[in-house]
Amino acid sequence: MATKKVTVTIPEELLEEVKAEAADQGISAYVTEAIRTKRDQDRLTELVDWLEDEYGPVTDDRLAAARAELDEIDAEHDRRRKAGGKAA
Repeated sequence: MATKKVTVTIPEELLEEVKAEAADQGISAYVTEAIRTKRDQDRLTELVDWLEDEYGPVTDDRLAAARAELDEIDAEHDRRRKAGGKAA
């Protein structure tokens, strides 16, 4: 993948925190990952906005049902891990 050098300005205290956290991977890799994450979050926000415009907001009941389904999936994954990766 082609890269391009750019100049950005950030607060000094944030830079020091980033340097400490990015020590092994380097600042460029750390910042690239952060920008990708932000871009992905922005795209998800756009998708949610579009879906809510199209179908209406998520109700508390639907949110609770989705969370319950995720809990069931997590429980199944735990059972499979405990069984050594075999189907339960």
